[in-house]
Amino acid sequence: LVVFAMALTVILLFFRNEEKRRKAEVSLKNYKFITPLRLQAYERIVLLLERISPESLIMRVNRPGMTARQLQSELIANIRAEFEHNLSQQIYISPEAWELVKSARSNLIKLINSAADNIEPDGPSFNLSKAILEAVMSMDKQPTTIAIDYIKKETEKLF
Repeated sequence: LVVFAMALTVILLFFRNEEKRRKAEVSLKNYKFITPLRLQAYERIVLLLERISPESLIMRVNRPGMTARQLQSELIANIRAEFEHNLSQQIYISPEAWELVKSARSNLIKLINSAADNIEPDGPSFNLSKAILEAVMSMDKQPTTIAIDYIKKETEKLF
């Protein structure tokens, strides 16, 4: 009876250790597979944030002859399109990082709308561009910069 109990204990310990080893092996394989995907997601999110930063967005979207209203509409449409194009990346980044990305998007849209409220809608797009850039320069830190800084810190944790 004692021999049976000892044998059973040894067998149970063996199976537990074997299960732990298999879990560790699967975890390592998942890590090797997921890490490149996560890095790619972080890269795409940083690219999204750079593309929707006011300076970049205005330079890319503003065309000669546009009115302030047209520019406002184009800027917001571009922000939404960039964001929607990268929605799937939220799977690979932390909920906190994704919230900062959403916050950056919302704050930029509010900034654009707020700047547009203070100028003539049918005036030249230059007036809106100037108002947006002045609002950005008065900020301590841009919403996109806050999100990018957080993502950089989060990415460092992967290594």
